[in-house]
Parts: sequence; C-alpha cells; structure tokens
Amino acid sequence: MDNIFSTSWFFNLESQLREFGLDADDKSFDEIKENLTHPKKLSPDEFAFCVFYVILVAGFSQKTAKKIHKVIVQKMPENPCLDDLLKIFNNKNKMNSVIKVWANRKQYCDDFYAIENENDKIKYLETLPHIGKITANHLARNLGVNVVKYDIWIQRLGVLYGGNSGLTQKIDNGNLNKDIKKVCDDMFEHLVHETNLPRGYIDVVLWKGAQNGLIKELKK
Repeated sequence: MDNIFSTSWFFNLESQLREFGLDADDKSFDEIKENLTHPKKLSPDEFAFCVFYVILVAGFSQKTAKKIHKVIVQKMPENPCLDDLLKIFNNKNKMNSVIKVWANRKQYCDDFYAIENENDKIKYLETLPHIGKITANHLARNLGVNVVKYDIWIQRLGVLYGGNSGLTQKIDNGNLNKDIKKVCDDMFEHLVHETNLPRGYIDVVLWKGAQNGLIKELKK
C-alpha cells in the first residue's frame, strides 16, 4: 500500500479504466471532467433525462441502466403512460417517478438553477421523486456540481485512506456516518491537491476503479 492515493497511483488507475473501456458513468470521463470544470445549464428535458439515469442506476448495473435509459429517453416525448413504461422496465416505483419528473421537469429544472449554494442544490435534489441522500450527490455531480456521492465504494476507500479499520463497521450506504464522511473528505482533499482535478471527477474515477476490482487494496 506504499503508493496508494499518490499522484502516480491515481493517474495509473485512470489510465487502466480508459484502457479497459470503463471510462464512463452516464457520460465519458472527458465529458464529466469538462462538465465539472465548465458546467452547462441544461434544458428541462435534459435535466429530466439526468434525473432518470440516477433513478434507474440505483440498485442496478450501469450497463442495464444505460440500456433502459436510452429507450426511455426516446419514449418520453410521446408522454407514455405507466403501462407503456412498465413494458420497458417493470419497476412501478421507478416508472411512476420517471412520469412525475417528466410532468414537472420545467419546475424542477427552474428551481434547481435558481439556487446558488451547492449544499442547498443538493438538499433540493433530495426532494425529487426517488432521489435520496446518496443519489442526490450522484445527480448533483452529473448536473455539474463539484461534489462526491459517498457511496459504499467511496466509504470503503475513505476508511482505507484514514487507516482506521475500526471505522469499517460504520460504513452504511443508506446513512452516511459523520466519521466516514470526514475520512472521505480528507481523501478527496488530498487527491485534489495531488492531481489538481475536480473532486467530482476524482470521485467517479475512484468509484469505477473500486467497482471493477482495479483497486487491489480493497480486496485485502
């Protein structure tokens, strides 16, 4: 573990992900980096499509979510009913949420962009259908807010960075513990200093690396 969390370690991880074709979340690594560096204001339709992706990917593989997301995005201009959407993806709660977001997309989009403070933006996203505390950070990052999502992989990495294995029992994907958040924030502050990259971009690289088994120290 000598070189973990160093500059060379991070860029080597990023390079491996690109080499294996794993350099994407809802968008490519380069698009994510650009969006976090120079965020663009989305249209209500684009805003809704971002929300859809985060709704769909929660609890499912990225590959599955992307496939379903593409079909739903193509379908939404037709204003499909619940039965139509259930034929695409048979999850009533998620499809009801998609319909509600689409019906209110202009209001949601306008309200989000009217908020200036990043923390308040995230709190607002938590009020959207089927968006919780962890997924709100994921959505915020995809909308260009330079935040991290503190999912289970990032929490495990934070504990590894902090060097306190006793924190492991506090890892909880549904309820972020303040001590876990502290070691994660320390890890991101360190890597921002090491790489000069947006913390939201560092987040997605670490998440993809951990999720795909490229961070070997997590297996020990």
